[in-house]
Amino acid sequence: MRVESVFDRLEPLLTRVSKPVQYVGGELNATAKAWEDTAVRWCLMYPDAYEVGLPNQGVQILYEILNEQPDVLAERTYSVWPDLEELMREHGIPQFTVDGHRPVGAFDVLGVSFATELGYTNLLTALDLAGVPLHAVDRGDEHPVVLAGGHAAFNPEPIADFVDAAVLGDGEEAVLEITEQIRRWKGEGRPGGREELLLRLAESGGVYVPKFYDVSYRSDGAIAEVLPNRERVPHRVFKRTTMELDDWPYPKKPLVPLAESVHERMSVEIFRGCTRGCRFCQAGMITRPVRERSIEGIGEMVQRGLEATGFEEVGLLSLSSADHSEIQEVTKGLADRYEGSGTSLSLPSTRVDAFNVDLANELSRNGRRSGLTFAPEGGSERIRRVINKMVSEEDLIRTVCTAFANGWRQVKLYFMCGLPTETDEDVLQIAEMAKEVIRAGREAAGRKDIRCTISIGGFVPKPHTPFQWAGQTDPDTIDERLRKLREAVNSDRRLGRNIGMRYHDGKPSLIEGLLSRGDRRIGRVVERVWREGGRFDGWNEHFSFDRWVAAADAELTPLGVDLAWFTTRERAEDEVLPWDHLDSGLTKEWLWADWQDALDAREQDDCRWTPCFDCGVCPTMGTDIEIGPSGRTLLPISPVSQGSPVRNPAFEAR
Repeated sequence: MRVESVFDRLEPLLTRVSKPVQYVGGELNATAKAWEDTAVRWCLMYPDAYEVGLPNQGVQILYEILNEQPDVLAERTYSVWPDLEELMREHGIPQFTVDGHRPVGAFDVLGVSFATELGYTNLLTALDLAGVPLHAVDRGDEHPVVLAGGHAAFNPEPIADFVDAAVLGDGEEAVLEITEQIRRWKGEGRPGGREELLLRLAESGGVYVPKFYDVSYRSDGAIAEVLPNRERVPHRVFKRTTMELDDWPYPKKPLVPLAESVHERMSVEIFRGCTRGCRFCQAGMITRPVRERSIEGIGEMVQRGLEATGFEEVGLLSLSSADHSEIQEVTKGLADRYEGSGTSLSLPSTRVDAFNVDLANELSRNGRRSGLTFAPEGGSERIRRVINKMVSEEDLIRTVCTAFANGWRQVKLYFMCGLPTETDEDVLQIAEMAKEVIRAGREAAGRKDIRCTISIGGFVPKPHTPFQWAGQTDPDTIDERLRKLREAVNSDRRLGRNIGMRYHDGKPSLIEGLLSRGDRRIGRVVERVWREGGRFDGWNEHFSFDRWVAAADAELTPLGVDLAWFTTRERAEDEVLPWDHLDSGLTKEWLWADWQDALDAREQDDCRWTPCFDCGVCPTMGTDIEIGPSGRTLLPISPVSQGSPVRNPAFEAR
């Protein structure tokens, strides 16, 4: 069966929308395949605008892995802006891919990567435009399997009505196994229809199919139990963990956007996972254990990626990139290799206690010296012990003084407001820290043009973290604390004029909290918001707090619960949480013990360098921490082709 492109109908409309280039496709390194030559077809979606979705590493990795299979086709789709959505509805144009402009509804799988829960309404827009029934129970054999992934998939219950399945954890091996199941099922003549395919996926234990689990509730609104309703379905679903990162050097040929995007760089993930134990950080908890990519593996990926893209910046990515056991050797080797080529390096995520000026100098050697960014997260020593962010103010001041003395002129500090046990005083300490940074920076640099920007976000408790039981701070309290903080920053104009302050009000955070820790009853709230115009809720200009509150009141009140029940209420130890049957590897007992340590402001060590503290991941997942040092060095640069963006005459003369 041939599936035709809708571009002939779409193209005349593009002159009437903003940023039409984001819908045309044809990016450097994009893949085009003939539909009829493939057996399994994936549509991969990042449920946000092209400029946010295209740089996403997860989607790019899966796109390349799938397209390397000779009989598999993978194309991409992103959320369309409301102006194009209106025109598509008017002219009967379905949700389309940017690669072949094929209708999304024609694919075997629609794989949706959720980095944030605020993209849920965008999923509903895409399904509706694609002609795919919103509710999974209404779909037939002719509709794609809607498969959720990404960090938000560790609690997919709020969208259980809308997705057919979810994969927890790493996707590299999972997508190939799912592809094989679909290939076999189609090759056998689709026995048992959609139901049988989903059962085959579910019985492996690595794919969660919500319809195969029944949820019952107690009279107080809490969950009574979650039980499978098919014999072939396991009681618990486990996350997937890709252990040998060097075996998965993707993306080999990163996509180069046609339109402006949020990250204009070529990125390499240098390690995955984190054992620092920051209690607020879901990403750090659910991606354990730490798995480092080797120096040689990093070097090969950087070289290949630069040759394939022409980017002038390389981002070395991880949750805390400076924690790679051989980060100094990696950065020096790369800086040496590309010196004189105009290629710069960046570490988007750096901890105060992992920073040193030698590392920073290597990063800026081949590029401009921009500001430094650190994330103390909490203003006071006490609150940093609560969240297990083990960095002292002395560490921060010593670090920024070293930086300012070596030529840096500005620093950005990230904090959160609304943390568990937080008081006004904890937040006001942010102002004192910023002022001390200015004082110390002026003294170290011997000049007054020192800048410090403090950026503050509202804290959202997340599943599979020690704070999953915490009551979320209400928006009014957060906004009042931030008002007092601004007053404190401006109380001394001699220092305050050099301190910038950026913050978001607490309202979007509360809705993110509703979606993060909600159960299946939240699906009706999501659908009502969408039907009343909710789109792009992660964008301030499109988000409507009042719409979410009204929808929650209308849909939850008849059920005996409300917005506060899901957000600002503290949970009890024995409460069944909506995601308890979805196994991240962390034991609930360990998470509860760490929550108690947080309430007592007790810190937890990093298990990379200390004996195991029994969080459960390694024995449960059959994994282990993989770190250096290896004692190896970056391999010399290999010859590159004439005209390559990283062709360096200095190396040719050697």
